[in-house]
Amino acid sequence: READHRAWTPVTYTVTRQNATIQGLIQGKAYFFRIAAENIIGIGPFTETTKEILIRDPITVPDRPEDLEVKAVTKNSVTLTWNPPKYNGGSDITMYVLESRLIGKDKFHKVTKEKMLDRKFTVEGLKEGDTYEFRVSACNIVGQGKPSFCTKPITCKDEIAPPTLDLDFRDKLIVRVGEAFSLTGRYSGKPAPKVTWLKDDIVVKEDDRIKIKTTPSTLCLGVLKSVREDTGKYCVTVENSTGSRKGFCQVNVVDRPSPPVGPVIFDEVFKDHMVVSWKPPLDDGGSEITNYIIEKKDTHKDLWMPVTSATVKTTCKIPKLLEGREYQIRIYAENLYGISDPLISDEMKAKDRFRVPDAPEQPIIKDVTKDSAVVVWNKPYDGGKPITNYIVEKKETMATRWVKATKDPIFPGTKFKVPDLLEGCQYEFRVSAENEIGVGDPSPPSKPIFARDPIAKPSPPVNPEAVDKTKNSVDLSWQPPRHDGNGKIIGYLIEYQKVGDEGWKQANLTADSCPETNYKVTGLTEGLTYKFRVKAVNAAGESDPAHVPDPVEVKDRLEPPELILDANMAREQHVKAGDTLRLSAVIKGVPFPKVTWKKEDHEVSPKADIEVTGVGSKLEIRNTVHEDGGMYSLTVENPAGSKTVSVKVVVLDKPGPPRNLKISDVRSDSCYLTWMEPEDDGGSVITNYVVERKDVASAQWVAISSSSKKRSHMAKYLMEGTQYLFRVAAENQYGRGPYVETLKPIKAIDPLHPPGPPKNLHHVDVDKTEVSLVWNRPDRDGGAEITGYLVEYQEDGADEWTKFQTVPMLDCVVTGL
Repeated sequence: READHRAWTPVTYTVTRQNATIQGLIQGKAYFFRIAAENIIGIGPFTETTKEILIRDPITVPDRPEDLEVKAVTKNSVTLTWNPPKYNGGSDITMYVLESRLIGKDKFHKVTKEKMLDRKFTVEGLKEGDTYEFRVSACNIVGQGKPSFCTKPITCKDEIAPPTLDLDFRDKLIVRVGEAFSLTGRYSGKPAPKVTWLKDDIVVKEDDRIKIKTTPSTLCLGVLKSVREDTGKYCVTVENSTGSRKGFCQVNVVDRPSPPVGPVIFDEVFKDHMVVSWKPPLDDGGSEITNYIIEKKDTHKDLWMPVTSATVKTTCKIPKLLEGREYQIRIYAENLYGISDPLISDEMKAKDRFRVPDAPEQPIIKDVTKDSAVVVWNKPYDGGKPITNYIVEKKETMATRWVKATKDPIFPGTKFKVPDLLEGCQYEFRVSAENEIGVGDPSPPSKPIFARDPIAKPSPPVNPEAVDKTKNSVDLSWQPPRHDGNGKIIGYLIEYQKVGDEGWKQANLTADSCPETNYKVTGLTEGLTYKFRVKAVNAAGESDPAHVPDPVEVKDRLEPPELILDANMAREQHVKAGDTLRLSAVIKGVPFPKVTWKKEDHEVSPKADIEVTGVGSKLEIRNTVHEDGGMYSLTVENPAGSKTVSVKVVVLDKPGPPRNLKISDVRSDSCYLTWMEPEDDGGSVITNYVVERKDVASAQWVAISSSSKKRSHMAKYLMEGTQYLFRVAAENQYGRGPYVETLKPIKAIDPLHPPGPPKNLHHVDVDKTEVSLVWNRPDRDGGAEITGYLVEYQEDGADEWTKFQTVPMLDCVVTGL
């Protein structure tokens, strides 16, 4: 039985001897054996071997190694190879012993120092010109076997043989993408040649896919999972000192093509068909494109329908479309090795879409000269038909009529040089596109340009200088540049630098903030010294700077105030009421003086607007009234002195009311009025007075005089017994003033006199304390009815009369005596 099994296997039943040969055992396996005796009664007990027995041949020393060959010889070394012995003596070879013998000597000498199992060895340290022979022996656990047959005598010298190259591949090799390929061959040469692989004249380097294997006689370049980039011309070079040999192979790694190049262009679109075009794939997969597969799809459905699979052109007509439906087109490229991924178009609606081209975008004007300009535009949508011509038009900006720039066709370029412009005129340009349908709408007009030669930067300003200064500012002045570069000077940039600093600071940020040839630089520090420079700016840019010759120290320049009066500051200024009063003067002085306006040595009215600028001051009163008149003064003052000017302002207005209106000499049909002139004549001579009367029972005033220049008037034609009120107003050239009115009405009656004395006064009765008196009417009543009689009494001897009573009758009783 086998050592690793439990079951016993019978070997024989008829052995009569005391030994047996067991056949059919497996070399290398261990076995147990047992034996039993048998007679006519039966089989007796078995006797087993105590130990397992390993089946193997009997062990001896190995046979001699075979095929000992010399592979290479140099002047100081020999390289040998051999094959193992046919029989290892029943035990593994443990080492080889290589021996050499110098011809002329009797003994072999061992040349291997340590245990060596390789069957190739290079004996070094030999002497050039000596001749040797070699042999090799194999050893196992038993010992060293017989040596091999000796080599032929070998003389140590360099061997020379030109390279040879025997390739296993042809000039061309076609490989599918993903497959592996290898280029193999054999070579020889002495000394051993160097092997180099090239692809398209570039050295091939090993990586995860590319492997290079070279033995002393074979060469191999292997490529795993090939890709399209592996396509190329491969070259192997075998080279030593005697020459070189080359072998070539054009490897073409083929694959299905890449997708066609988009976008898909809809060359023609109709209601029932379309014509589309595309570009071939960038990579044909290493094989010519055999055909294109075109499919269409209604965007409302998920089904792609075939159109054709037999076209080799990059254009195709898509038929059988439904008007108004939107479609997508899908295109595949195909070669011998497969079909590409698809190119899918944008959605396109099936409809007749031919029309005139769209209007181009606003054109851009370039390279303007005094008599020409280049108009540049972008191609518009062509309306479904190719554009055949562009029409460029021009007009002067203020004109209304557009004129064609040329009668010649302009195509296919999208720019045109317009000739025959008038120098200095301003032009606009527009462009229209034309196809076989007609001429499309024109583009928006270009931005206006002036026909003039290109603008260059101006020359520097001339003679900049500091003309004034204060404790925090400097006034600069200069002359315009001699050359404006054919462009309008936009303005000037002013820069300053504190002496000792390196950087320049800008006084104004933009040139258009200083269009004149002067500028006040502010924000400077008192006591410091500054440098200044000025640049001119036009549309082309900034000029070189012009420097103020000398640095300027910032400090106040003292000049006493000076007033230059405007015409409205004459000694006397007249202004009509309701108009605006303006008083102004130019003020000079350094530092700029403090300005004070006063009226009659008091503050001016709050309604007055006072404005103070860097060159003067102005006082303005709108809607003047009479009270705004008076003496106005303007005082200017600085540390160098002060100055005051005054002007009398007369506000011309209607006069005031007359004064002290009085009535005298009242009669039944007239009365006499007197008055005094108004305190205020309104700044103009009183031309006349207006006198009016009114019956107290009436609401209407009646003029009785409107041209009297006197200050009195006789009012006539009064109605006797009627009560009247009177009023008077003064007039000048500016109008009629307010009226003055009588406070109380007067009655139109003749003048009254005191009545005469009563007649025949006597007493008719006397008592101790009273007296009864009677009398007669006086001879005259004084022009009016007697209203009563005043009774007085006096003690005898006294000087004063005592009033007693006024009675209406002709009698009276005086009591209390």
